Amino acid sequence: MDNGAGSYRRFLDGDDAGIAEIVKDYKDGLILYLNGYVKNIYIAEELAEDTFFRLITKKPNFSGKSTFKSWLYSIGRNIAVDFVRHNSKRLNTPVEDMADYLSEEQDLERSYIKDVRKIIVHKAVSELAPDYRNILWLVYFEGFSNREAAIALKKNDRQIKNLLYRAKQSLKSKFEKEGFVYEEL
Repeated sequence: MDNGAGSYRRFLDGDDAGIAEIVKDYKDGLILYLNGYVKNIYIAEELAEDTFFRLITKKPNFSGKSTFKSWLYSIGRNIAVDFVRHNSKRLNTPVEDMADYLSEEQDLERSYIKDVRKIIVHKAVSELAPDYRNILWLVYFEGFSNREAAIALKKNDRQIKNLLYRAKQSLKSKFEKEGFVYEEL
């Protein structure tokens, strides 16, 4: 059972925190997905709200034949298709308003991609050897200088430079194996 399915099961059992976790975990991605159908970020936000509202009120059965995410997105897709079918004549947006929609859509997309990248980086770092994980954490996440990291890890400057270099190479190698495009470390 994936994380969303566990949260949904808890919600069905009476734990309202389960639905809050689902909204937090899937909201941004669902909005971007639905925006592909309606081409309007504001309407996509409303349709995402409708999707979560349907989960809360109708409590549909999740059979587990697919991932929770794909099941949730299919509910959202059905809501979006119904919306487009019933409102296709009203979806004409003045050209002047399109720049605002596009800007907000791009901001949401950038934020979502940034959050996904953070998750990927944190997961990759957590799988590194403890020394590598510690040096990367101190320098890149906590903002320590090499000198401060040397003091915290009880190593000299040269050891820190070598450790940092090896940690970055290990992380880079892990990203390449996973097929991710990485930025300069």
